[in-house]
Amino acid sequence: MRCLMFACLLLCSLSSLALDRSRVEGYLLANGLQVILKSGYERDHVSIRLVVGVGLDDFPCEQRELPHLLEHLLFSGIDDTGEGGLEERLQALGGEWNAFTSAADTTFVIEAPARNQRKVLDLLLAAVRDTRLDAKALDTARKIVEREDGGHYGHLQRWLDRQDIGHPASEQLAVELGLKCAERSDIASMTLKQVQAVREHWYAANNMSLIVVGGLDRLLPAYLERTYGELPATEPGERRDLDGITRQAEQRRDLTRGWLGDSARLHWLFIEPVLDNDHDQTLDLLSRYLDWALYDQLRLRHGLSYGPSVRRESFGDSGMLSFDADLERHDIDAAVKVLQELFEHLREQGLDAETFARLKEAAIARESWTSQGNSALADYYWGALNDYEDGRFADPVGKLRQVSLAQANDALRQLLATPGYLRIEKPLLGYDELYGLVALVLAAMLAIGLIGRRRRTPDRPSGATRER
Repeated sequence: MRCLMFACLLLCSLSSLALDRSRVEGYLLANGLQVILKSGYERDHVSIRLVVGVGLDDFPCEQRELPHLLEHLLFSGIDDTGEGGLEERLQALGGEWNAFTSAADTTFVIEAPARNQRKVLDLLLAAVRDTRLDAKALDTARKIVEREDGGHYGHLQRWLDRQDIGHPASEQLAVELGLKCAERSDIASMTLKQVQAVREHWYAANNMSLIVVGGLDRLLPAYLERTYGELPATEPGERRDLDGITRQAEQRRDLTRGWLGDSARLHWLFIEPVLDNDHDQTLDLLSRYLDWALYDQLRLRHGLSYGPSVRRESFGDSGMLSFDADLERHDIDAAVKVLQELFEHLREQGLDAETFARLKEAAIARESWTSQGNSALADYYWGALNDYEDGRFADPVGKLRQVSLAQANDALRQLLATPGYLRIEKPLLGYDELYGLVALVLAAMLAIGLIGRRRRTPDRPSGATRER
């Protein structure tokens, strides 16, 4: 009987053993640095994220790459051993690191054994605080950033960018609307003084968040107070207003991608509406519904596209929702017609209640496995920092559950209130067009040859006789 009672108590307590990812140990150090700690399932490993509140959008177009340049400089070394010595020290601790500069922030990402977490954090702190910035390191960082951006930025590439040639469809539209810079930053003109200014004004303790997930050292809070608590706190630079839509864009454009081929890509883009309540959750559920509708129409019913999809992106202060489809060149008009009919149906009928409920439950179920493991959990906290308050992150499941069909239909109505922007990406020539062009050239060459031969052959006078 006692064994049975013990088994029942054990089974009832299993749910409480599950990791509540919404609750964390979070607090501010005296210098304003935000600390978020979470014990994970993987006790022999830690994932570390140091998030600095400065990104590409905090600078005008000509200086946009400054935070990216500084990110690379901070890996150039903290002593005479340089970049290689810094990397060797991390390798000796069994860790790996990287960094990413996005539109909104700069984040240092580390994976390391739990037993060495304080030593790894020491190394990260030294890189952020003690890296010596000099002309040689700046020149190396310039070359790295230039290569990551696509290589040497010559006059031809700059001219092509100004003509909207070479941009993906969504970026091309963002440039047309004034949401994105038409050209890359001039890396070569960026100075050591400018980079140092970014470090001084933005790499302040009260502009940083430190996230540690995994097998936490019990002395970690005291360690952080003693070390990271010594980082200086200054008034960060004022964040620049995000670019808004300032120009008109053509409703349809054909974009040349490559020289020859029969494949094409269709992109039908809409500017996302700004919703009063549950903005992200509503648009996320709506995009899932539209993704299924696109798949159902283009692949299952009409067989026009193998992998159609719907995706969301953001540029400046606006979001874009894009219907994307891979097509054969000769199927472009048919696909456009199918999408026009789909949009018209959605405008008139709205979302199907049963389908919406099914996809909503699938999205909720997905939340139970999308953040498994220390690394995924640390990335989740990184992406959800705006939803953190008093030791808790907003519960994504609860937010998804409260999105109603009426909310989704209202968002759909606002999204499809305009015709959107159609962009067709295709090579300059299809194979049939090439064959026709070759045949035309050969026919022209043959005609020119016959005309030339006719001109070289003199006509005989009428009634002339041959000499014997």
